Amino acid sequence: MTQQHGTPERSATITRRLWDARPAISFEFMPPRDDVGEAVLWEALEGLEPLRPDFVSVTYGAGGSSQDRTLRITQEISRRTSLTAMAHLTCVSQSVSDLRQVLQGYAAAGIDHVLALRGDPPGDPRGEWVAHPGGLSHADELVRLIGETGGFEVGVAAFPDVHPSSASLADDIDTLVRKADAGATFAITQMVFDVDSYLRLRDALAARRDLPVVPGLMPVTSVKQVDRMAQLMGTPLPERVLERLRPVQNDRAAVRAVGVEIATELASRLLAEGAPGLHFITMNRSTATLEVHENLAGQLAAASRPVEAITR
Repeated sequence: MTQQHGTPERSATITRRLWDARPAISFEFMPPRDDVGEAVLWEALEGLEPLRPDFVSVTYGAGGSSQDRTLRITQEISRRTSLTAMAHLTCVSQSVSDLRQVLQGYAAAGIDHVLALRGDPPGDPRGEWVAHPGGLSHADELVRLIGETGGFEVGVAAFPDVHPSSASLADDIDTLVRKADAGATFAITQMVFDVDSYLRLRDALAARRDLPVVPGLMPVTSVKQVDRMAQLMGTPLPERVLERLRPVQNDRAAVRAVGVEIATELASRLLAEGAPGLHFITMNRSTATLEVHENLAGQLAAASRPVEAITR
């Protein structure tokens, strides 16, 4: 039987849970494209809900392409489950008026947590960023807009391997500080495959701001899929990870087994290093994440972060 993580208070904010001595567990889902995809999503949610995660998040398509589905699915999660749901929001191809309208929809649906992202250029994630003529250019501007709207707790993205458009880690830290100054109260990273990179980011930020940074993890079930995601992020997979995946890349079951093993190892060290939580990128599937969680059951049950890691 799967170890249950605990019983988070539905009324507690995500930030409050991240400052708790017990590490938070959360899951990320994508808005489904059709009815078949929606059935898969609900099956994954039903499989993961018994773990009692501290929150779940629903991503937002480029240019608002999945805006309505993000709103509907996030609202449905809140209505049909015991889970705290957070919606993503990007600046891509939207005016300030458009963004305010989306936020009004979130508020009307009872959604009170938003992950604010600049987002990637539509069509070519590594292309030149061009803001909407009546829109915003940076995530900190979106954080400030959400704060002006009121009623939301705001999270932001962090990049342990340095954002492709940043000059250095120091530049990324400056960006995170601006987001915090604008009103962000926590951050979630892109998928982590190098714990040392995450620790450098976390510790450098901690020297300037008390902003919990949750590492994102994705159990690899497809080499092609994770390599594509790494390309989109502009940060290739570490060679030591590829060395373990390449020999089995044509054996789907073996790739999955190695992917779960790698994710378990990463998660175990992150917990030992005092990460405020683990945010699993599920790709709308539950079984690999369930296996990683099961592998961590004993460590999660005993986990309590060092006092210095949670001091504000």
